[in-house]
Amino acid sequence: MSANRRRGEIDAILDGRTYRLCLTLGALAELEAAYAADDLGALVERFSRGRLSSLDMIRIIGAGLRGAGQDISDDDVGAIHSDDGVAGFAAIVTELLTTTFGAAPEAAPPNP
Repeated sequence: MSANRRRGEIDAILDGRTYRLCLTLGALAELEAAYAADDLGALVERFSRGRLSSLDMIRIIGAGLRGAGQDISDDDVGAIHSDDGVAGFAAIVTELLTTTFGAAPEAAPPNP
């Protein structure tokens, strides 16, 4: 069964195995606590800057895995491999955040 994007799920290949990831409400609360964010808007603002650290990617992927039911720590996530290396992790994070929050709105054209 494939991921249900309407529920915010994605599938990702890590260590040669397909995993389901989902940023559930609990997973989002975990991220809010990790970043001392006051609300979801603060998380979206942080993630939309386009500059994520390795620790950011570990936290987001870990929260997504746990949100989908995996019993895995962030330390374990840090030891996982992606076939595409860091670019693969970045693609997973981008897909997960886009599926969860939607595409970033395009800037409105200026009024003439």
